[in-house]
Amino acid sequence: MRNTGCGAARTLTVLLVASGMAFAQVEHQSRTLLVNGHSGQAAVIQENGRAYVDLEALAQIANGSLSFNANRIVLTLPPATVSTPTSVDSPNPAEASGLSREFMKAGIEEIALIREWGSPVGNAVQNGYPLKEEWVARYREQAASGLRLASVAASTNADRNALQLLTNEFEGVRDWSNKLVEAGKSMDTAKYSMSENAVRNDPQSQKLITCWRFLASMLGSGSFQDDSSCH
Repeated sequence: MRNTGCGAARTLTVLLVASGMAFAQVEHQSRTLLVNGHSGQAAVIQENGRAYVDLEALAQIANGSLSFNANRIVLTLPPATVSTPTSVDSPNPAEASGLSREFMKAGIEEIALIREWGSPVGNAVQNGYPLKEEWVARYREQAASGLRLASVAASTNADRNALQLLTNEFEGVRDWSNKLVEAGKSMDTAKYSMSENAVRNDPQSQKLITCWRFLASMLGSGSFQDDSSCH
């Protein structure tokens, strides 16, 4: 084959998959070629089970470049595109703080049970009624059951962080309730009935009420937040 210059070389040069070998009188077929995620039509020659493609077509499809320098042919192909991590691999802050629907439902039910437990106990002491352990225990067990359901429903890191605050509130109300029951046994609850808001103004009661309100707001928002009143 006679060298007719660069123009002829651009048209006739093929990429040999194996060693450089000469061949003649073979048929060209147009095939779809996929290179680094880019596709296009290129002339392909098949010979003895091997495939050969035009270098210029290959460079165009891959958004590369082809140059000729003396007896050298330089083919430059850009690197393959690397996919970036999705939000599943690298969640944004909003997604990371989001509470699951199942946990929100269980958490809201739990704070309702805590309120049903704390309010009757506080009202009984405020009005000078005796506190019976069996009566208080019924409310406590209902709240404990609700906390277990919330624990089962917790499926995300935000859920588990919120569950810890719920647990802190449950334990706080339990300690406060036990204290009032013991005070009732020793007839030491008169100080709570001396004024209308004595129970409510008690520092421990105020902290529990503040945490309860915060939890109600946080669970309703669907996003985890923290507050010192729940610690």
